Amino acid sequence: MRITPNNITELKPQEIFIFGSNESGRHGRGAAKTALKWGAIYGKAVGLQGRTYAIPTVNASVTNKISITKVKYYVNQFTEFAKKNPEFTFLVTEIGCGLAGFNHKEIAPLFLDCLELENVYLPKKFLTILEHYKSKENKND
Repeated sequence: MRITPNNITELKPQEIFIFGSNESGRHGRGAAKTALKWGAIYGKAVGLQGRTYAIPTVNASVTNKISITKVKYYVNQFTEFAKKNPEFTFLVTEIGCGLAGFNHKEIAPLFLDCLELENVYLPKKFLTILEHYKSKENKND
């Protein structure tokens, strides 16, 4: 299984740190603050930045989480990016499940398509939920 380490303190060559951001790109707390050391750009809310990739989960005023539909849009953008860049290994953190206030069961299913991608690593909690989600899906087929 491709599991993202719990506490990422360094990146190997070709590894990209995936973190939750806010729509104004103010990377002041949590994984977003950590991402600054690997090239996250203050003021850039989404996409590749140095050796990081931002997926917004909080609004621009940093007061509320954004809709799950909007998060899904950003996750889909990331998934397409990962498909087009197989030379990189993407380490997805538990985006949205800390400061944003989403729970793992809301966010994990958004990464279902990433299970097919050999270059995407997901948090253990996401994988556990996705395995359960997939087994339910298979029973309904």
